[in-house]
Amino acid sequence: MACTRAMLMTLMLVSWLTTPSWSWDSYVKDACSVTRYQDLCLDSLSSYSRTAKTNPSKWARAGVSVTIGETKNTTRYLVDLKNKNSMKGRNRAAVFDCVDVFQDALDNLHKSLDVLRKLSAETFDTEMEDITTWISSALTDEDTCLDGFEGQNGKEFKVLKGKVTKASYITSNALALVTKLASAGP
Repeated sequence: MACTRAMLMTLMLVSWLTTPSWSWDSYVKDACSVTRYQDLCLDSLSSYSRTAKTNPSKWARAGVSVTIGETKNTTRYLVDLKNKNSMKGRNRAAVFDCVDVFQDALDNLHKSLDVLRKLSAETFDTEMEDITTWISSALTDEDTCLDGFEGQNGKEFKVLKGKVTKASYITSNALALVTKLASAGP
């Protein structure tokens, strides 16, 4: 009888350990279904499945948090590129502009996350409008970064473009998650 009980407990444990993986995956797939860059969303947010589950507010916070991380990494890259002094003329000015717009984007993303962390049912609609505006502005900033490099195609520019594009795609996904939260309500 003790052997049967132990075997049953082992089967239950194995079942519990293997089942959540599928359900955690379904949570992130559901959350990312509203995003434009779903594969990137799945890759960048899958680690939040166990805590966010079906909560749109937690997914929005996760999306903005990941966006802040990616935007910080890109900003560091741009600052290093600026300090390296390898780009000259118009491209150098464009790098300086990119640093400025990415720092502005970071400010807007931080404001968004701060408000997301303490949403109020009474002021929910206004808060969501502000957050949407700030994230949209961050996305515009990131997209604007590449404008000064028109016609460029060198290796260094391709790396820069890849980093900036990834940051803007992740920001777009965060905006979609925030929009989903806004439509779900407080």
